[in-house]
Amino acid sequence: MPQTEINREHKDRLFRLLFGGSYSRQNLLDLYNALNDTNYNDPEELQVTTIEDVIYMGMKNDVSILLHSRMALYEHQSTYNPNMPVRGFLYAAKLYEKYIESNGLNIYGSTQVKLPVPQYVVFYNGSGHHEDEEILRLSDAFERKEDGEGYEWTARMLNINYGKNKKLMERCKALRDYAIFTDKVKKYLKQGMNTEQAINRAVEECIKEDVMSEFLIAHRAEVVDVCITEYNEERVMSSIREEGIREGRKEGIREGIEETFISLVIEGIFTDEVAADKSGLSLEEFRKKKEEYLRRKS
Repeated sequence: MPQTEINREHKDRLFRLLFGGSYSRQNLLDLYNALNDTNYNDPEELQVTTIEDVIYMGMKNDVSILLHSRMALYEHQSTYNPNMPVRGFLYAAKLYEKYIESNGLNIYGSTQVKLPVPQYVVFYNGSGHHEDEEILRLSDAFERKEDGEGYEWTARMLNINYGKNKKLMERCKALRDYAIFTDKVKKYLKQGMNTEQAINRAVEECIKEDVMSEFLIAHRAEVVDVCITEYNEERVMSSIREEGIREGRKEGIREGIEETFISLVIEGIFTDEVAADKSGLSLEEFRKKKEEYLRRKS
């Protein structure tokens, strides 16, 4: 059975395995300390509150933690997305709702409830040229800019490509190792290796060089399995974007993208839910278009 069929229901990515898995609490605490200049040393203090699914797969945050009255949401992105602030805003709303309910807080009473301070960080390792750190603002999406309304929500985007954010990498070995590993995979893909060859080559080298070695030895099969899906999906998305640019006709691009995702569902690479999200359609709209496509082809 092809790897893509094995993995099409697997929602994790390498970043989540390394920092959000049940065996990754120390890595998560190290990352938290590096970001906040703290020195907490007990991973058991972490209350992991990761949202498993928020509406669609694309609305899924990678890691969120609650520690000493701070609610930290950490998300990984391999493509630049200016909509990260609104995504983080929705994630935080879900987490606050869960926090209020689990702690029996009354937000309709006359006493002000106390909430953890939010922190939303996006870890970016795409191929675009971005600074070490950028602040993305929700207000940039507002249709009207009016003084005095006083509302803002931000996403702190950190570039974690190898060679970027060196001080942060020095403070968190797991993040540095992740950057080295992904850099190796990208290098071998550029050299013409297929996805599986590039990932296995990177795994072997990292184990020899003591880069994430314990993690890779213990979870090698899972890492390779997840990464094959992750990098194949990135290549599909990149191909779709390039095809759209070459086509140059808006309606043709839209129809071509939708039919590409329908084909990927038929081939068993994506589920309806994933394809709908990535094509920018509601699940109902996507399934309707899929039925029309199948009727045309029958």
